[in-house]
Amino acid sequence: MLRIFGWVAVSLMSALLFQASAAAQSLEVKRYNYAEWTKGRFTEVVTVNGPGKTIYLAGVGAEDENAPQGTIRHLGNPYQQCKYAYDKMKRHLAKHGGTLADVVKQVVHVTDVRYQADVAKCRREEYGEGGPIPANTFLVISGLAIPGMLLEIDVTAVVSK
Repeated sequence: MLRIFGWVAVSLMSALLFQASAAAQSLEVKRYNYAEWTKGRFTEVVTVNGPGKTIYLAGVGAEDENAPQGTIRHLGNPYQQCKYAYDKMKRHLAKHGGTLADVVKQVVHVTDVRYQADVAKCRREEYGEGGPIPANTFLVISGLAIPGMLLEIDVTAVVSK
């Protein structure tokens, strides 16, 4: 009798652990905007619950990865530099199972506040109208690592394992 009780207990525990493990495989990403003016512009808070892989991309700009170090594409054109940066980000994320839809945090560094409209247009095009918008910080800084760079974007993404 004790042996049967032991087997039943082990079976129940195994079933519960299996269910807990299966339930833990889901990843829940929620985006929140508390101020009306932020809606459609950026997400103020992103929460991630569940197991997942976090991908951190270092600042990505218009550095030409197929040219000698320090070569910048689209000199003087913030919109085209932004488009090229997003193209590189999409390729880097894809190598790790991610897309722009998985980005939960983005920091944009520009060297001139006048680039804000070009970067905003570029970002809307890349994330798509109605697509998930990550939490976003926009910074104006005095310079970037390579002369000719007008902007740099770093992102954090979370994908299900």
